[in-house]
Amino acid sequence: MTDHQPQDESPTATGPVISCSDLRRRFGEGGAAVDALAGVSLEFPKGELTAIVGPSGSGKSTLLHILAGLDRPTDGSVWIDGIEITALDDRELTDLRRDKLGFVFQFFNLVPVLTAEENLVLPVKIAGRRPDPVRVDGLLETVGMTDRRTHRPSELSGGQQQRVSIARALVTRPAVVFADEPTGNLDSKSGADVLGLLRQAVDEFEQTVVMVTHDPRIASYADRVIVLVDGVVTHDGRVQSADEVHALMQIE
Repeated sequence: MTDHQPQDESPTATGPVISCSDLRRRFGEGGAAVDALAGVSLEFPKGELTAIVGPSGSGKSTLLHILAGLDRPTDGSVWIDGIEITALDDRELTDLRRDKLGFVFQFFNLVPVLTAEENLVLPVKIAGRRPDPVRVDGLLETVGMTDRRTHRPSELSGGQQQRVSIARALVTRPAVVFADEPTGNLDSKSGADVLGLLRQAVDEFEQTVVMVTHDPRIASYADRVIVLVDGVVTHDGRVQSADEVHALMQIE
């Protein structure tokens, strides 16, 4: 990892896709205040799958939400693709999330009345653009949903719905895909399939993926594991096994 950029300078074109400096997030006031993040500084290069893990209440979901512009820090800064998102207003943040970010959620967040293909192209249409048929067909093939493109979410299994949500996250060619417990609502086989798709997005499409997971086994397949405990990074690097992740998370 390179040294962190000063807060008054944007990352260079060859620098990290995401960086954050001294992120702090406090909830509540006075004696009831809780510091979910207590000074987190990180960089995320292009084409890497990073897993953020930690015990319950460690701040991992808070960190993901702030990195993705879904929440604002009490202090500190976040840069995505050369833009300081912590300096943007709400409308500018909405535009940035639409244009530069992809999201995969635990509960899929598909629109029930739309088909798989219509859900996939929704971010493009919201942006006022016409979907690229070649891109759409390629993504449906990549996630194994070509023969389910006209099915609505109620006609799909949980694993199939998550496949659609991954394709949807990739359709705009985002700078970053954020995955919040992407396997948390799936059986072990479907979860492994979803992890394989995220891994493929990184290895074949050079996509940057930042994933929060509670599962040490899932985290162990990442290029890099960041462990948070009480809002502080206690480990940042590669791991060899799920057992190592489990130990680093300090779960008894």
